[in-house]
Amino acid sequence: MAKIDLDHLNQEYFDVLREIGNIGTGNATTALAKMLDCKVDMYVPQVKLLEFSEVGNVIGGEELLMVGIYLGVQGEISGSILFMLEISSAQKLIQLLLGCDSDNGHLSEMEESALKEIGNIISASYLNSLSTLTGLSIYPTVPALSVDMAGAILSVPAIVYGTMADKLLMIQTQFFDGLNGYFILAPDLESYEKILSSLGM
Repeated sequence: MAKIDLDHLNQEYFDVLREIGNIGTGNATTALAKMLDCKVDMYVPQVKLLEFSEVGNVIGGEELLMVGIYLGVQGEISGSILFMLEISSAQKLIQLLLGCDSDNGHLSEMEESALKEIGNIISASYLNSLSTLTGLSIYPTVPALSVDMAGAILSVPAIVYGTMADKLLMIQTQFFDGLNGYFILAPDLESYEKILSSLGM
């Protein structure tokens, strides 16, 4: 298998990334609407292939307080998933799901569990869309959650996978007005090659 150059991926590959974002967001929206028992509006996601060092600035700065839900990727590819929410967006989701207000960054065990489940649903939706397009068997591990500055949350996948592949796929999604989420998929380099090969590229 020929080695890929992540700095020179063609337009066709980016079209596939956008399709993954569109399908995954659609699936996540449907699942969230059922979970929250309310209408969830989906906005067309922005899909970007970024270096680790660029992500902090794209999401609003490395000192921004955020909720991060981290999952590993298993199956025929490996890597990590990070679903990040601005703290205000996480609080809105908690209010919709549990009917109560969160204490500005101090989450109860029940609130953490609810956010982990939301992260699980959204991550599974995007992985399922990737699996459907590639034919690869892909699934997430059990989620872990942290509330911290964006830079600290991003350091986890950067440390674990940054030495293998310094590019990651980021899908920025807005589910409601003012509710911003960032789905970050960081496969290792071999997994990028498997994905591209499965897509016939």
